Formats: sequence, C-alpha cells, structure tokens
Amino acid sequence: MKAEDIMTRDVVTIRGSATVAEAVGLMREKGLRALVVDRRYDDDAYGIVTETDIVYKVTAYSKNPREVRVYEIMSKPCIIINPELSVEYVARLFANTGIRRAPVIQGNLLGIISITDIITKSDFVEAPKTLVLQERVDRAIALARATCTDQGAYSKACANAWDEVEELQAETAHQKAESMVSAKLSFQENSQPLSDQELKEKV
Repeated sequence: MKAEDIMTRDVVTIRGSATVAEAVGLMREKGLRALVVDRRYDDDAYGIVTETDIVYKVTAYSKNPREVRVYEIMSKPCIIINPELSVEYVARLFANTGIRRAPVIQGNLLGIISITDIITKSDFVEAPKTLVLQERVDRAIALARATCTDQGAYSKACANAWDEVEELQAETAHQKAESMVSAKLSFQENSQPLSDQELKEKV
C-alpha cells in the first residue's frame, strides 16, 4: 500500500498569521491534533502546527495563546510525504524523525498521513512486507525460468529477468536484516541491568 491509499484527504489548513487560540479552536472543532499551515505564495513551503507545539511552546511557558502566532511555533518547512511512497517507508521515516504525522504533497497538498492511519488503514498485519517480497521473489523466479526456456539461457531477456530476481532477493534480505537488528536492539535495551537509582524507584 502507498501513502495515498491510507492518507486523510480532507485536510484542514490554517494561516501562519492566525493566533494559537484560533488554531486551538479549530483543532477542538474538527477533533484534530495537527493543522497544515498554508503557503503564503506558490513557491513557499507548507508548515505544520501540532498539539505538541502548542503545549510545549505556549502552555508550558504560560504564554497567551491570543497573542502568539502560529508561525512562531510551527515547523516549517515540514517533512512531507510523496503519495507514491510505500507505507513501510512512511513508517520508517516517522520512526527515524520522531514525527507522528506529515502532509502528503505532490506539487499541491493532497492529504495528511499519521501513525493512526498506518495502524487503522494499512494492511501491514494482513500482508507483512517480508511475506509480500518473498511472494514477488517466487513469481520473479518462475518468470525468469520461463523466459530463459523460451528465449534461451544466454538471451538479454533471460539476464534481465534474473537481475530482477537478484534485486528482489537483496531487498528481502535487507528487510530481514533490519528486523533482526531491531529485535536485537530491543532485547539489549530491555536486558540492561538497572542502576541503583532505578532499583530504588522500583522498590
């Protein structure tokens, strides 16, 4: 699945010059946790303001939300997602950057995608990436064998078919290796001995 398959298309935007109080009102009204900040002109970048921005940068410092402007606390330029990007890579981007949502843009604003969309709308449970890749490898091998039988073992078509098999096998191996590394890191984090302070807190 791709980002465009699970993104939310009804995007609510706000001007950078709007007050944080206006942003909060819009979030409450629409039940949202983030707003995309409109561009000022065609070549400008989009921004994003989240509930975290508001809490961490306004509420935490007792600032008046009616006096602070959205452009003062927003992220701009923000990380954007290509609609053609696969869900797995969107999830990896979120993990690497620590963000929870991002606008989907291809020239114009098309939608917004969040970790909630990934959990509730994608098929990563029903069709794990490694299983899908293995199925593609199996199909590619069958196709390569048929191509070589039909056009000869030394034909260019046969060579190209096996090249594709090798690329898919490499991608599958990469996915498995990353899963093993993640599992190992998780195990190491959970198996670290507790410090004296942590032991006291546990008690």
